[in-house]
Amino acid sequence: MKGLRIGLLGGSFNPAHEGHRHISLLALQRLGLDVVWWLVSPQNPLKPEDGMAAFDERFAGAERIARHPRIHVSDIEVRLGTRYTIDTLRALSRRHRRDRFVWIIGADNLSQMPKWRDWTNIFEMVPIAVFARPTYSAHALAGAAARRYARNRLPDRAAALLADRKPPAWVFLHTQLHPASATEIRLESLTGKPGVPM
Repeated sequence: MKGLRIGLLGGSFNPAHEGHRHISLLALQRLGLDVVWWLVSPQNPLKPEDGMAAFDERFAGAERIARHPRIHVSDIEVRLGTRYTIDTLRALSRRHRRDRFVWIIGADNLSQMPKWRDWTNIFEMVPIAVFARPTYSAHALAGAAARRYARNRLPDRAAALLADRKPPAWVFLHTQLHPASATEIRLESLTGKPGVPM
C-alpha cells in the first residue's frame, strides 16, 4: 500500500493566523502533498516562555484558522514528549514508515537552522520546502544552511518532485506572500495598534 505525502509545518502558532493557512495551501498545491499537519509545539526551545499562550489556547486557535479538510492540527509533540524537531522527525519516521514527509519552513527558519539541535541530521532525514518571507529571503539564501546544502537544492519548477527525493533535498519557493505575522498580531492585541511595540 502506497503511503501519503505529508507536509509538516511546525511552530508555536502563537497565535495561528491566515499566513499559516496560506503557506499550507501553497504547499498542498506546489509540492503535490496529500495533507499538511500543523505540529503545534508545546514550547519552542528557541523562543522565550514569556508571552507564550497556553498550549490548549494555541491549539484551539490553530483549529479555528486551519478550516480545511487537508490541513490537520496535531498535538503529536505533546503526546510524544518531544521538544526538538529532530526528535519529532525520528519518532514520526518510525511510526509512519510508508509515508513520505516534507518539512515546511519559512526563510527565517532556514537562517536559524544552524542553531537547531542536530540540524544537519534534519537535512539528511527529510526533504525541506522553504517558503520566501519578506526581508528574510536574501539573508537565508546566503546563510550557512543554504550554502552547505547548495548542491542539493532543487529548482523551483521541480517542487512537486521534492517528496520523492532522497534527502538531503530542498527547494526554495518564491511564491505570493501573505502579510500576516504572529508577532504583529500579538503586538496589536497588546497595544491596539498594528505592529507597534509597547
